[in-house]
Amino acid sequence: MTFDYIIIGAGSAGCVLANRLSENPANRVLLLEAGGPDKKMEIQIPAAYAKLNRTEVDWGFETEPQPHVLNRKIYLPRGKTLGGSSSTNAMAYVRGNRADYDEWAALGNSGWSYEEVLPYFIKSENNEQITNSYHGKGGPLNVTYATAFRTPVADAFVKACIENGIPENNDYNGAEQAGTSLFQFNIKGQKRWSTASAFLKPVLHRPNLKVITFAHTKQVLIEKDRAVGVEYITGKNTTEVAYATKEVILSAGAFNSPQILMLSGIGDREELKHHGIAAKKHLPGVGKNLQDHLFTGVSALSNVPTANDTLKPLSQVTCLINYLLFKKGPFTISPLEANAFLKIHTGPDPVDLQFHFAPVHSGNDGKADFYNLDTFPHTSGYTVLPTLLKPKSVGYVGLHSSNPLAAPLINPNFLSEEDDLITLLKGTKKALEIMEAVAFAPYRKEIILPLHRSSDEELILHIKTLLETVYHPVGTCKMGTDEMAVVDNELRVKGIEGLRVADASIMPRIIAGNTNAACIMIGEKAADMILGRVAVKTRAVTN
Repeated sequence: MTFDYIIIGAGSAGCVLANRLSENPANRVLLLEAGGPDKKMEIQIPAAYAKLNRTEVDWGFETEPQPHVLNRKIYLPRGKTLGGSSSTNAMAYVRGNRADYDEWAALGNSGWSYEEVLPYFIKSENNEQITNSYHGKGGPLNVTYATAFRTPVADAFVKACIENGIPENNDYNGAEQAGTSLFQFNIKGQKRWSTASAFLKPVLHRPNLKVITFAHTKQVLIEKDRAVGVEYITGKNTTEVAYATKEVILSAGAFNSPQILMLSGIGDREELKHHGIAAKKHLPGVGKNLQDHLFTGVSALSNVPTANDTLKPLSQVTCLINYLLFKKGPFTISPLEANAFLKIHTGPDPVDLQFHFAPVHSGNDGKADFYNLDTFPHTSGYTVLPTLLKPKSVGYVGLHSSNPLAAPLINPNFLSEEDDLITLLKGTKKALEIMEAVAFAPYRKEIILPLHRSSDEELILHIKTLLETVYHPVGTCKMGTDEMAVVDNELRVKGIEGLRVADASIMPRIIAGNTNAACIMIGEKAADMILGRVAVKTRAVTN
């Protein structure tokens, strides 16, 4: 098989690329996805996202033991289906901070300032409620506030934040990010609106676009410093080859993209040699610069029903019927309802902490698995999740072996930098203040987490015990001009023609917020670069 473009990974960026590159019927496009179709019912139901963890649509990775987090191995969910993690995440639509992208540009990545990437956010978007120069109408990606259901504790959280000096800001994707509000979601008609729904399914009829699922990439084929094709393992466990006359684009995510590069002979030559892989291009930055967001939890019991009540078997049936027949009730919304962005620690970043608010709690005995709802108690409660947005700790992705079916080695070095722990400690204390606010008084029975909170030492133990990733890994094929950069500002792999990376791995530094929207923007911008289009004009935007 021969195509003009081969895209590896049908995730948040890959689906965008498949749509945009196949708009011209002269372009023959192949999209390879290691997972299967997005047919699992729980994908489409917003509240069911947690039921996707550790299933066939999840890669189900985990870290190496983390010495600064009680030597824990931390679970790392990753979408393995059409839409990638946009089919398995909490659907939060967050772009990050203006300063994030200006920093990328300041690091030598021309074309990536906020003013230059904003048009690509706008191009994708169809915002149901907000009309201003920061948002789009008519794009394939639907963005909306939850309109069919909301718990009273969500409004109480927003009021509690305001009570504690965090201003209300109903558009954190607009002029200013800081403040508190309800979440904006990628939901349409009360259903998850993944990139598969938004970008891929509407164009599957195109004769010049071929999508192959259960296609696990073995390696990118390199000849004379040029990518010429892809070797992949099929669902029948046979090996196939597809050739690309123009480009191969890696959109497999921050764990799999560097793994595939290394399996293809692109990476640090000594590491490749250790695994018996012949080095075709020495790029020592492949797999390095891994960054992720982390959170811990502060929880209270509630005297009004919350998501915990819907976990009861009879409630599950009732809620499902209400959802399927009427598209109403708690199943129409993500388990997240509201959030806040703020600056809590010293440093140059204008925002360094996020509060995710969820109308659910996991108990106070430490036995619940945050990613397994079956372990949650059925007593009403809610949780504020202090989230580290701009970590200083940096890790890496490597290989366990040269077997392409083996999981990559993932060592994020969580909390290896003391500043990250200080930020989470300050965030936990602030979350406790919010929990104790007057706004929560009508709903709050008692604060149950942290169970012990009379000293910093007790809070730190709590943080390390409950710490989880928000599964926003980035940075492992970073864009830049230094010797550890993997791609240039047009996302071309250095020293290899016809090969680009377009996903979260190209971020030189993690953004201050959930990363899915930025991945979609990267897909949009990459498509214009590949097709040689002139960048869309930036709209006039003022602070």
